[in-house]
Amino acid sequence: MGILDPWAGFGITLNTIFRKPFTQGYPQKGKEKVTMPRFHGRHQLNRWPDGLEKCVGCELCAWACPADAIYVEGADNTDDQRFSPGERYGHVYQINYLRCIFCGLCIEACPTRALTMTNEFKLADTSRSSLIYEKQDLLAPLVPGMEQPPHPRRLGEGEKDYFLGLPSTGQPDTRTAAPSRGVTP
Repeated sequence: MGILDPWAGFGITLNTIFRKPFTQGYPQKGKEKVTMPRFHGRHQLNRWPDGLEKCVGCELCAWACPADAIYVEGADNTDDQRFSPGERYGHVYQINYLRCIFCGLCIEACPTRALTMTNEFKLADTSRSSLIYEKQDLLAPLVPGMEQPPHPRRLGEGEKDYFLGLPSTGQPDTRTAAPSRGVTP
């Protein structure tokens, strides 16, 4: 151990102590922070191209969550009230962002790719109850060509048409959704 080793640490401290922090003036001035493409932000419940929900209420995401932040209650679809192409759908879906550690294990557990994570990172709020997101807060917005559930299957007769096939156009869906729920400071 050399005699200058402690002074090298002080040099790093002095270098960073006078550096301008990123948060100075945020969010009033400057650009929005750009996140990396694989950033783990707010969750989103996805839809099929006809508007039906991808969530089948299997509760695997809730079982995989180490922080116990997800609550799912499944219900059965009927011919009159169809919310997903499968036999079941997520009737109640809640994510408690006071508990969530943004680990992504829920995403890995989802068999239908119904749950994904967006790049939205502004989740701060002034009340605890507003940080418990309900199903309507998490659902992806409807884009042109989608129909609000409940409605019959539009992409085929059975679940297999949805899970293994393409939309009736034969081309993958390339539409993009509008920005979802935003929190104002």
